[in-house]
Amino acid sequence: MTFYQDRSVKIRVISQVGSCEAGHKAGDEFIASGKCPGNLCVWAFNTIFPYFQVLMCDGSFPWEKDPRKCTVACGDPENTVIFELSREK
Repeated sequence: MTFYQDRSVKIRVISQVGSCEAGHKAGDEFIASGKCPGNLCVWAFNTIFPYFQVLMCDGSFPWEKDPRKCTVACGDPENTVIFELSREK
């Protein structure tokens, strides 16, 4: 049994500005547990990963209202995709 076997994080695109090279758009959803989910931009996942790890380990962020969620922007400053990460029950 692995640590991630019974845990997952939903990654949802909540907004997108400009032209996303990976084609992400508002409403896209991915479920991640132990690795980058298929069709999610690997560069975006690289940015998301530290936040993903905190949620996977039952951590939270003091600036977020909901301790099971966080909002993260991809690294492209001109074509920004905003993701909401939420720890699944």
